[in-house]
Amino acid sequence: MLLSVLLLALRSVRRNLLRSVLTILGIVIGVSAVITMVTLGNGATQSIRNQIAGLGSNLLLVMPGQRLPGGGGGGGPGVPQFTPADAEAIASQVGGVAAVAPQGRTSATVVANGRNWSTSVTGSTNAWFQTGNWKLAQGRTFEPDELAAGSAVCVVGETVRRELFGGAAGATPPGLGQALRIKQFSCTIVGVLAAKGQSGMGDQDDTVLVPLATLQRRITGNRRISTIAVAMEDGADSTPLKASLRSLLRERRKLAAADDDNFSIFDTQQLAETLSGTMAVMTTLLGAVAAVSLLVGGIGIMNIMLVSVTERTREIGLRLAVGALEREVLLQFLIESVVLSALGGLVGIALATGASWGLAQVMDVPYAFDPAINGLSLVFSAAIGVLFGYFPARRAARLDPIEALRHE
Repeated sequence: MLLSVLLLALRSVRRNLLRSVLTILGIVIGVSAVITMVTLGNGATQSIRNQIAGLGSNLLLVMPGQRLPGGGGGGGPGVPQFTPADAEAIASQVGGVAAVAPQGRTSATVVANGRNWSTSVTGSTNAWFQTGNWKLAQGRTFEPDELAAGSAVCVVGETVRRELFGGAAGATPPGLGQALRIKQFSCTIVGVLAAKGQSGMGDQDDTVLVPLATLQRRITGNRRISTIAVAMEDGADSTPLKASLRSLLRERRKLAAADDDNFSIFDTQQLAETLSGTMAVMTTLLGAVAAVSLLVGGIGIMNIMLVSVTERTREIGLRLAVGALEREVLLQFLIESVVLSALGGLVGIALATGASWGLAQVMDVPYAFDPAINGLSLVFSAAIGVLFGYFPARRAARLDPIEALRHE
């Protein structure tokens, strides 16, 4: 019986094909909007996590003053700067620390091979590679005597190498072993960094790394350390580690108990969780707004089903007169409504899949397919058909057969 009712519903949909297509259009738009918004939101969240992970895993950034990374400067006038001794104290006195990299940074125009390029120059130690999850595509890191003496050596990012020397990174990438002039001095390129790509803070490969002493003596002319990057050991709890770090720095900076911190400790893992939570809320709100169009589509289905009941009054009366039960008539129109909404859901899922993939490429975010939201959207669209199709179906089932047969 159920199969025959389903065939009747499909026959009715096919008989009024254009009207059926226009009816399910609201469901198609609603389902595709919900899935697209949620998919792009999930992709943006994943992109944020990847970008923050690119800064370094289990990473704490310690900076003078109260500010966020990327704020520039040294924490403002009057704020005491960090020293290499502070980094050494952190490495030796704070438990759970895997690596500590003091960093100085400035902008400069670098010249090589008859070309010039404006980039960021960072001075640090070999711990910089570990704290920032950097790998070498070719070459080597700095030797201990080069770090101590402030030798004229450097490691360049892939963007700098490409802009100055051209060509693709191969077995021996162009630029390795060549001279690079930074402001008033020349250094030898001893390594090329493996490419990382773009992040929320710009092109990560647009950088030049020199020993910290080299930056201080030959480029900036001061001993300013803008950031101390602290990589935690795997499995280390950041809360007690940050408390120990804060206590040590307050002691070294001679702060009284009533004094505020004149430094900031920035936890990249907490930032990732905060931004991911914010993006999840935004994704939910966008999905909820898009879901309103599903209700509009449901109202359209109810409207067309009421029209269908009116048009087929004599047919309904004839079925009831020859012995059809009320529940069979109710089921017929209810299934017809569900078929319309479910078809709209399937078309919407197909449309959303293509739209999400295309927009993810345009927005440069990962395409994060979510089976749960696709399945939930299909179930919800079918539920919309039940909800808004029940009243027209009940109206059809309760028609008086005699009055229905008299209907013109």
